[in-house]
Amino acid sequence: MPAERVLLASPRGFCAGVEKAIKALAWMVRVFDPPVYCYHEIVHNRHVVEQFRARGVVFVDDVDDVPAGAPLMLSAHGSPPQVVSSARERGRVVVDAVCPLVTKVHHELKVRARKGYTVVYVGHQGHEEAVGTMAVAPHAVHLVQSEADVDALAVEEGTPVALLAQTTLSHDEWAGIMARARSRFPELWMPNRSDLCFATTNRQAALKVIASRADAVVVIGSENSSNTRALEKVAAALCPRVVRVNHAEELPDDLSGTVGVTAGASAPEELVALVVARLAPARGVEEVHVTDEDEYFPPPPELRDLLRGLGASLSLGLGAPPSADSDAEGGADRTVSAADVLLALAG
Repeated sequence: MPAERVLLASPRGFCAGVEKAIKALAWMVRVFDPPVYCYHEIVHNRHVVEQFRARGVVFVDDVDDVPAGAPLMLSAHGSPPQVVSSARERGRVVVDAVCPLVTKVHHELKVRARKGYTVVYVGHQGHEEAVGTMAVAPHAVHLVQSEADVDALAVEEGTPVALLAQTTLSHDEWAGIMARARSRFPELWMPNRSDLCFATTNRQAALKVIASRADAVVVIGSENSSNTRALEKVAAALCPRVVRVNHAEELPDDLSGTVGVTAGASAPEELVALVVARLAPARGVEEVHVTDEDEYFPPPPELRDLLRGLGASLSLGLGAPPSADSDAEGGADRTVSAADVLLALAG
Protein backbone atom coordinates (compact mmCIF):
# COMPACT_ATOMS: atom_id res chain seq x y z
CA MET A 1 0.00 0.00 0.00
CA PRO A 2 1.88 1.16 2.26
CA ALA A 3 0.43 3.16 5.13
CA GLU A 4 2.62 5.53 7.10
CA ARG A 5 1.59 4.22 10.52
CA VAL A 6 -0.94 1.79 12.00
CA LEU A 7 -2.78 2.46 15.25
CA LEU A 8 -3.96 -0.88 16.59
CA ALA A 9 -6.89 -0.83 19.01
CA SER A 10 -6.69 -2.88 22.19
CA PRO A 11 -8.89 -4.63 23.12
CA ARG A 12 -10.11 -5.99 19.77
CA GLY A 13 -11.25 -9.29 18.32
CA PHE A 14 -12.56 -12.34 20.16
CA CYS A 15 -14.63 -11.76 23.29
CA ALA A 16 -15.15 -14.29 26.08
CA GLY A 17 -18.43 -15.53 24.62
CA VAL A 18 -16.87 -16.16 21.21
CA GLU A 19 -13.90 -17.90 22.84
CA LYS A 20 -16.30 -20.21 24.66
CA ALA A 21 -18.35 -21.02 21.57
CA ILE A 22 -15.45 -21.67 19.20
CA LYS A 23 -13.63 -23.94 21.66
CA ALA A 24 -16.84 -25.86 22.37
CA LEU A 25 -17.57 -26.50 18.69
CA ALA A 26 -13.94 -27.50 18.15
CA TRP A 27 -14.29 -30.18 20.84
CA MET A 28 -17.42 -31.52 19.14
CA VAL A 29 -15.61 -31.68 15.80
CA ARG A 30 -12.80 -33.65 17.41
CA VAL A 31 -15.02 -36.04 19.37
CA PHE A 32 -17.73 -36.86 16.81
CA ASP A 33 -17.49 -38.20 13.30
CA PRO A 34 -18.77 -35.70 10.73
CA PRO A 35 -21.16 -34.19 10.21
CA VAL A 36 -21.55 -32.11 13.36
CA TYR A 37 -24.51 -29.75 13.12
CA CYS A 38 -24.80 -26.17 14.35
CA TYR A 39 -27.99 -24.14 14.60
CA HIS A 40 -27.18 -20.89 12.80
CA GLU A 41 -23.61 -19.69 12.41
CA ILE A 42 -21.65 -20.39 15.58
CA VAL A 43 -20.46 -16.76 15.49
CA HIS A 44 -20.98 -14.07 12.87
CA ASN A 45 -17.68 -14.31 11.05
CA ARG A 46 -17.25 -15.70 7.55
CA HIS A 47 -13.66 -16.86 8.11
CA VAL A 48 -14.50 -18.81 11.28
CA VAL A 49 -17.61 -20.38 9.75
CA GLU A 50 -15.72 -21.55 6.66
CA GLN A 51 -13.01 -23.11 8.82
CA PHE A 52 -15.63 -25.19 10.60
CA ARG A 53 -17.38 -26.08 7.35
CA ALA A 54 -14.09 -27.45 6.10
CA ARG A 55 -14.05 -29.78 9.13
CA GLY A 56 -17.51 -31.17 8.46
CA VAL A 57 -19.76 -28.80 10.39
CA VAL A 58 -23.17 -28.27 8.79
CA PHE A 59 -24.92 -25.01 9.70
CA VAL A 60 -28.72 -25.19 9.65
CA ASP A 61 -31.53 -22.71 10.16
CA ASP A 62 -34.03 -25.36 11.31
CA VAL A 63 -33.24 -28.00 13.93
CA ASP A 64 -35.73 -30.31 12.22
CA ASP A 65 -33.11 -30.64 9.47
CA VAL A 66 -30.77 -32.34 11.96
CA PRO A 67 -31.01 -36.16 11.89
CA ALA A 68 -32.04 -38.11 14.97
CA GLY A 69 -29.11 -38.84 17.26
CA ALA A 70 -26.78 -36.37 15.54
CA PRO A 71 -24.51 -34.00 17.51
CA LEU A 72 -25.90 -30.46 17.49
CA MET A 73 -24.56 -27.16 18.84
CA LEU A 74 -26.72 -24.11 19.45
CA SER A 75 -25.00 -20.85 18.55
CA ALA A 76 -23.56 -18.18 20.83
CA HIS A 77 -26.36 -15.73 19.97
CA GLY A 78 -29.00 -17.62 21.96
CA SER A 79 -31.93 -19.64 20.66
CA PRO A 80 -35.70 -19.37 21.15
CA PRO A 81 -36.96 -21.67 23.93
CA GLN A 82 -38.99 -23.74 21.47
CA VAL A 83 -35.88 -24.30 19.36
CA VAL A 84 -33.94 -25.51 22.40
CA SER A 85 -36.76 -27.93 23.25
CA SER A 86 -37.00 -29.22 19.69
CA ALA A 87 -33.24 -29.63 19.48
CA ARG A 88 -33.23 -32.03 22.44
CA GLU A 89 -35.79 -34.34 20.85
CA ARG A 90 -35.05 -37.50 18.84
CA GLY A 91 -31.98 -38.46 20.86
CA ARG A 92 -29.74 -35.67 19.62
CA VAL A 93 -26.58 -34.77 21.53
CA VAL A 94 -27.05 -31.04 22.17
CA VAL A 95 -24.54 -28.49 23.45
CA ASP A 96 -25.82 -24.94 23.96
CA ALA A 97 -23.04 -22.40 23.40
CA VAL A 98 -25.18 -19.35 24.24
CA CYS A 99 -23.20 -16.43 25.66
CA PRO A 100 -23.93 -15.95 29.39
CA LEU A 101 -24.61 -12.26 28.78
CA VAL A 102 -27.41 -13.20 26.38
CA THR A 103 -28.74 -15.69 28.92
CA LYS A 104 -28.88 -12.82 31.43
CA VAL A 105 -31.17 -10.82 29.11
CA HIS A 106 -33.37 -13.88 28.52
CA HIS A 107 -33.77 -14.24 32.27
CA GLU A 108 -34.55 -10.55 32.75
CA LEU A 109 -37.24 -10.69 30.08
CA LYS A 110 -38.80 -13.81 31.55
CA VAL A 111 -38.97 -12.31 35.04
CA ARG A 112 -40.34 -8.92 33.93
CA ALA A 113 -42.98 -10.57 31.74
CA ARG A 114 -44.07 -12.80 34.63
CA LYS A 115 -44.49 -9.69 36.78
CA GLY A 116 -46.78 -8.05 34.24
CA TYR A 117 -44.36 -5.61 32.65
CA THR A 118 -44.43 -4.40 29.08
CA VAL A 119 -40.84 -4.94 27.95
CA VAL A 120 -39.26 -2.54 25.47
CA TYR A 121 -36.38 -4.35 23.76
CA VAL A 122 -33.78 -2.32 21.88
CA GLY A 123 -32.39 -4.45 19.08
CA HIS A 124 -32.04 -5.08 15.38
CA GLN A 125 -34.99 -6.60 13.53
CA GLY A 126 -34.18 -10.13 12.38
CA HIS A 127 -30.87 -10.45 14.23
CA GLU A 128 -30.54 -13.94 15.72
CA GLU A 129 -29.95 -12.64 19.23
CA ALA A 130 -33.02 -10.41 19.04
CA VAL A 131 -35.19 -13.20 17.61
CA GLY A 132 -34.09 -15.64 20.31
CA THR A 133 -34.57 -13.14 23.12
CA MET A 134 -38.01 -11.90 22.11
CA ALA A 135 -39.22 -15.49 21.75
CA VAL A 136 -38.82 -15.90 25.53
CA ALA A 137 -41.98 -13.80 26.12
CA PRO A 138 -43.41 -12.70 22.77
CA HIS A 139 -46.69 -11.54 24.34
CA ALA A 140 -44.90 -8.98 26.53
CA VAL A 141 -42.08 -7.57 24.41
CA HIS A 142 -41.90 -4.78 21.82
CA LEU A 143 -38.87 -4.29 19.57
CA VAL A 144 -37.63 -0.72 19.08
CA GLN A 145 -34.80 0.43 16.83
CA SER A 146 -35.05 4.21 17.17
CA GLU A 147 -36.29 7.00 19.39
CA ALA A 148 -39.27 7.37 17.06
CA ASP A 149 -40.18 3.73 17.75
CA VAL A 150 -40.29 4.54 21.47
CA ASP A 151 -42.66 7.45 20.80
CA ALA A 152 -44.93 5.19 18.74
CA LEU A 153 -45.34 2.50 21.40
CA ALA A 154 -48.90 1.85 22.52
CA VAL A 155 -48.68 1.07 26.23
CA GLU A 156 -51.78 0.85 28.41
CA GLU A 157 -51.95 3.43 31.18
CA GLY A 158 -50.61 2.13 34.49
CA THR A 159 -48.68 -0.78 32.95
CA PRO A 160 -45.13 -1.06 34.32
CA VAL A 161 -42.46 -0.79 31.61
CA ALA A 162 -38.99 -2.34 31.47
CA LEU A 163 -36.14 -1.62 29.06
CA LEU A 164 -33.74 -4.33 27.84
CA ALA A 165 -31.21 -4.43 25.01
CA GLN A 166 -29.43 -6.58 22.48
CA THR A 167 -25.96 -7.08 23.93
CA THR A 168 -24.04 -6.05 20.81
CA LEU A 169 -25.49 -2.57 20.32
CA SER A 170 -23.31 0.51 19.98
CA HIS A 171 -23.40 2.44 23.26
CA ASP A 172 -24.11 5.63 21.32
CA GLU A 173 -27.01 3.95 19.53
CA TRP A 174 -28.41 2.67 22.83
CA ALA A 175 -27.97 5.87 24.81
CA GLY A 176 -30.39 8.00 22.79
CA ILE A 177 -33.13 5.37 22.84
CA MET A 178 -32.63 4.83 26.58
CA ALA A 179 -32.94 8.56 27.25
CA ARG A 180 -36.14 8.78 25.21
CA ALA A 181 -37.63 5.75 27.01
CA ARG A 182 -36.79 7.25 30.42
CA SER A 183 -38.41 10.50 29.37
CA ARG A 184 -41.59 8.83 28.22
CA PHE A 185 -41.80 6.29 31.07
CA PRO A 186 -40.54 7.99 34.28
CA GLU A 187 -40.93 4.78 36.30
CA LEU A 188 -38.99 2.74 33.75
CA TRP A 189 -37.31 -0.41 35.12
CA MET A 190 -33.80 -1.22 33.95
CA PRO A 191 -31.34 -3.88 35.16
CA ASN A 192 -28.68 -2.79 37.64
CA ARG A 193 -25.99 -4.02 35.27
CA SER A 194 -26.18 -2.86 31.67
CA ASP A 195 -27.28 -5.41 29.08
CA LEU A 196 -24.62 -4.12 26.69
CA CYS A 197 -21.74 -6.55 26.36
CA PHE A 198 -18.65 -5.30 28.22
CA ALA A 199 -16.46 -6.51 25.35
CA THR A 200 -18.50 -4.61 22.78
CA THR A 201 -18.29 -1.46 24.90
CA ASN A 202 -14.54 -1.90 25.44
CA ARG A 203 -13.88 -2.31 21.71
CA GLN A 204 -15.86 0.82 20.95
CA ALA A 205 -13.96 2.78 23.62
CA ALA A 206 -10.59 1.67 22.21
CA LEU A 207 -11.71 2.51 18.69
CA LYS A 208 -12.76 6.03 19.70
CA VAL A 209 -9.24 6.72 20.93
CA ILE A 210 -7.55 5.71 17.68
CA ALA A 211 -10.23 6.92 15.23
CA SER A 212 -9.76 10.55 16.25
CA ARG A 213 -6.04 10.26 15.36
CA ALA A 214 -6.44 8.36 12.08
CA ASP A 215 -6.82 9.33 8.43
CA ALA A 216 -8.72 6.08 7.85
CA VAL A 217 -10.00 3.20 9.98
CA VAL A 218 -10.16 -0.46 9.00
CA VAL A 219 -12.77 -2.55 10.84
CA ILE A 220 -12.28 -6.29 10.45
CA GLY A 221 -15.42 -8.41 10.59
CA SER A 222 -18.39 -9.73 8.66
CA GLU A 223 -21.38 -7.76 7.48
CA ASN A 224 -23.85 -9.82 9.55
CA SER A 225 -21.92 -9.11 12.76
CA SER A 226 -23.90 -6.56 14.77
CA ASN A 227 -20.98 -5.52 16.96
CA THR A 228 -18.78 -5.09 13.87
CA ARG A 229 -21.34 -2.82 12.25
CA ALA A 230 -21.52 -0.89 15.51
CA LEU A 231 -17.76 -0.35 15.30
CA GLU A 232 -18.22 1.03 11.79
CA LYS A 233 -20.72 3.58 13.10
CA VAL A 234 -18.43 4.61 15.95
CA ALA A 235 -15.52 5.10 13.57
CA ALA A 236 -17.59 6.99 10.99
CA ALA A 237 -18.47 9.62 13.60
CA LEU A 238 -14.80 10.38 14.22
CA CYS A 239 -12.84 9.55 11.07
CA PRO A 240 -13.30 10.69 7.45
CA ARG A 241 -12.85 7.22 5.98
CA VAL A 242 -13.95 3.83 7.32
CA VAL A 243 -13.45 0.51 5.56
CA ARG A 244 -14.87 -2.82 6.73
CA VAL A 245 -13.17 -5.96 5.43
CA ASN A 246 -13.56 -9.70 5.95
CA HIS A 247 -9.95 -10.32 4.96
CA ALA A 248 -6.77 -8.44 4.05
CA GLU A 249 -7.38 -9.15 0.36
CA GLU A 250 -10.37 -6.79 0.49
CA LEU A 251 -8.30 -3.78 1.55
CA PRO A 252 -8.36 -0.92 -0.96
CA ASP A 253 -5.01 0.00 -2.47
CA ASP A 254 -5.15 3.71 -1.65
CA LEU A 255 -5.04 3.68 2.15
CA SER A 256 -2.32 6.02 3.32
CA GLY A 257 -1.25 8.16 6.25
CA THR A 258 -2.24 6.95 9.71
CA VAL A 259 -4.60 3.97 9.59
CA GLY A 260 -6.50 2.73 12.63
CA VAL A 261 -7.21 -1.01 12.83
CA THR A 262 -9.70 -2.88 15.00
CA ALA A 263 -11.67 -6.11 14.82
CA GLY A 264 -15.17 -7.14 15.80
CA ALA A 265 -15.72 -9.55 18.69
CA SER A 266 -16.03 -12.55 16.36
CA ALA A 267 -13.00 -11.77 14.15
CA PRO A 268 -9.85 -13.85 14.77
CA GLU A 269 -6.49 -12.25 15.50
CA GLU A 270 -4.90 -13.94 12.49
CA LEU A 271 -6.99 -11.66 10.25
CA VAL A 272 -5.69 -8.63 12.14
CA ALA A 273 -2.11 -9.76 11.53
CA LEU A 274 -2.78 -10.21 7.81
CA VAL A 275 -4.36 -6.75 7.53
CA VAL A 276 -1.45 -5.07 9.32
CA ALA A 277 1.04 -6.96 7.15
CA ARG A 278 -0.67 -5.81 3.97
CA LEU A 279 -0.82 -2.22 5.18
CA ALA A 280 2.96 -2.48 5.72
CA PRO A 281 3.24 0.73 7.76
CA ALA A 282 6.52 2.52 7.08
CA ARG A 283 6.67 3.91 10.62
CA GLY A 284 5.47 0.75 12.32
CA VAL A 285 2.55 -0.18 14.56
CA GLU A 286 1.44 1.54 17.74
CA GLU A 287 -0.87 -0.57 19.89
CA VAL A 288 -3.23 1.73 21.78
CA HIS A 289 -4.30 -0.01 24.97
CA VAL A 290 -7.44 1.19 26.72
CA THR A 291 -8.36 -1.55 29.21
CA ASP A 292 -7.59 -5.12 30.22
CA GLU A 293 -10.07 -7.94 29.76
CA ASP A 294 -9.81 -11.04 31.93
CA GLU A 295 -13.39 -12.29 31.69
CA TYR A 296 -13.65 -16.04 31.18
CA PHE A 297 -16.71 -18.13 30.39
CA PRO A 298 -16.33 -21.86 31.11
CA PRO A 299 -17.38 -24.50 28.58
CA PRO A 300 -21.10 -25.34 28.31
CA PRO A 301 -22.18 -27.80 31.03
CA GLU A 302 -23.41 -30.32 28.44
CA LEU A 303 -19.91 -30.40 26.95
CA ARG A 304 -18.26 -30.93 30.32
CA ASP A 305 -20.65 -33.80 31.00
CA LEU A 306 -19.91 -35.27 27.59
CA LEU A 307 -16.15 -35.13 28.01
CA ARG A 308 -15.90 -35.99 31.69
CA GLY A 309 -15.59 -39.71 30.99
CA LEU A 310 -13.03 -39.28 28.22
CA GLY A 311 -10.39 -37.55 30.38
CA ALA A 312 -6.76 -37.99 29.48
CA SER A 313 -7.56 -40.28 26.54
CA LEU A 314 -8.14 -37.11 24.53
CA SER A 315 -4.84 -35.72 23.35
CA LEU A 316 -6.04 -33.38 20.67
CA GLY A 317 -3.82 -30.33 20.84
CA LEU A 318 -6.60 -28.39 22.50
CA GLY A 319 -5.56 -28.72 26.13
CA ALA A 320 -7.16 -31.02 28.68
CA PRO A 321 -10.89 -31.72 28.32
CA PRO A 322 -13.13 -29.29 30.21
CA SER A 323 -14.03 -30.78 33.56
CA ALA A 324 -16.78 -30.31 36.09
CA ASP A 325 -14.29 -28.28 38.12
CA SER A 326 -13.58 -25.82 35.29
CA ASP A 327 -16.12 -23.29 36.52
CA ALA A 328 -14.09 -21.98 39.44
CA GLU A 329 -10.65 -21.38 37.97
CA GLY A 330 -11.08 -22.24 34.30
CA GLY A 331 -8.65 -25.15 34.53
CA ALA A 332 -6.76 -26.12 31.39
CA ASP A 333 -9.49 -24.74 29.15
CA ARG A 334 -8.72 -21.21 30.28
CA THR A 335 -5.10 -21.48 29.16
CA VAL A 336 -6.02 -22.40 25.57
CA SER A 337 -7.18 -19.61 23.26
CA ALA A 338 -9.77 -19.96 20.53
CA ALA A 339 -7.17 -18.62 18.09
CA ASP A 340 -4.89 -21.58 18.90
CA VAL A 341 -7.85 -23.94 18.56
CA LEU A 342 -8.62 -22.65 15.06
CA LEU A 343 -4.98 -23.06 14.06
CA ALA A 344 -5.02 -26.64 15.34
CA LEU A 345 -8.16 -27.38 13.34
CA ALA A 346 -6.59 -26.00 10.18
CA GLY A 347 -3.44 -28.05 10.66
